Amino acid sequence: MASSSARDPVVIGVDFTSAPRPRKPITVAVGRLTGGAGDAVYWLDTIRELQSLTAFDEMLHEPDAWIGGFDLPFGQPRTLIEHEGWPTEWRRFVRFYCAESREMLRDVFRRWCDARPAGDKFAWRKADQPAGSSPAMRWTNPPVAWMMHAGIGRMLDAGLTFPAHRVVSRRLGTPRIALEAYPGFTARQVCRRSYKSDTPAKQTSERRANRRTILRALVSGTAGLDVRLEITPVWKRRLVTDGAGDLLDAAICGLQAAHAALLPRYGLPCDLDPLEGWIASVPVERA
Repeated sequence: MASSSARDPVVIGVDFTSAPRPRKPITVAVGRLTGGAGDAVYWLDTIRELQSLTAFDEMLHEPDAWIGGFDLPFGQPRTLIEHEGWPTEWRRFVRFYCAESREMLRDVFRRWCDARPAGDKFAWRKADQPAGSSPAMRWTNPPVAWMMHAGIGRMLDAGLTFPAHRVVSRRLGTPRIALEAYPGFTARQVCRRSYKSDTPAKQTSERRANRRTILRALVSGTAGLDVRLEITPVWKRRLVTDGAGDLLDAAICGLQAAHAALLPRYGLPCDLDPLEGWIASVPVERA
């Protein structure tokens, strides 16, 4: 098993929740990217559990350089934004969106959906459907709109660089590069069946077996990424036994960021819409 060194770039993967707490923390995989095209490895060093948004803020302001994959929407659909007359410059939109109340945003989302026929309720970003992700405006099951509401403003305040939105940090110090990630996209390249649940009664042996299948593919490099996972036996056991799937998802987010780091322009489309952004590791030809 290869080992990483202090000179290798740090890559983090963040499985985000809008309401972190001891039983459901924000989960952060921390590792290093070694090798290059054809032999790239993401060595998982540890996984941190952040039990509050304050702890998330503190992590974002730590001085270390990294590239990170974050499992939350970085933007909303342009069609929705323009329909509502919201700001169309990404940084201004983030400030506007995060300053509004959830109640106001929920009313807008509901009004949009109520005005549209069954089967075509939501507005979609260009990356959402190729990724198989939920629409960024969904406010329940899963509430990804609230994940953006809780997270992206903090990330912008922390002075991160956002390649998919053409935002380069002007702050002095080490670079911290943020990419949107979606672990479900990579997991489904291996296993189309459910592999996690936040409900203990639904954390079945079948879902555990599915997590083991996904992890095996990540380690062998057969999950559709240009980088494979190296991990200790202790962490393998923890990723398989975590019924909520948060540890596995964080590791996948890190792998997706590592994969993007190996590509020109992080694999972003040439015709990228910086208002909507893109999801790391989703091939442009799927759009």
